[in-house]
Amino acid sequence: MWKSYYYIARRYPKISLDEERRLILEAQNGSKQSKDELILRHVSFLVFRINTKLFSGRVKRYGEDILAEAILLTCQKINTYDLNYCDKQGNPKPVKFISYIWKRIDGFIIDSLKKEFELYKTHKEYYENEELYEKDDEFNAHKMAKIDHRKNQRWRPI
Repeated sequence: MWKSYYYIARRYPKISLDEERRLILEAQNGSKQSKDELILRHVSFLVFRINTKLFSGRVKRYGEDILAEAILLTCQKINTYDLNYCDKQGNPKPVKFISYIWKRIDGFIIDSLKKEFELYKTHKEYYENEELYEKDDEFNAHKMAKIDHRKNQRWRPI
């Protein structure tokens, strides 16, 4: 499943901030081609965040669904990205798109896990692999997600 995404990640490497901002501007002005290219260039980042936030059993079970929804979320975030962002002193401060979306992507992954657990609690008989879930009612979605205690973890393209 992930092999096709790794192929996309290799075919569409990271780009410079100026090129990224140009693509965002074109996408916000209605260019579907620019929006598609921008999304393809960020697939490796989305796969990286999914792999770092979820344990391997959860990645196998939910990874593809979470990736599909994260791509849709990325499309929405392209439209809300502020190209004219300034710091508190009023100086223009361009921000990489990855920096703009990473917290929302991480929050989305945890929210997805919470929803899945709620579905499991209400429809246990439909789930085949009960050992993937915790039996405790005081479930914390962070237990399903990897908690990264390293402060300087950096994203690297695949």
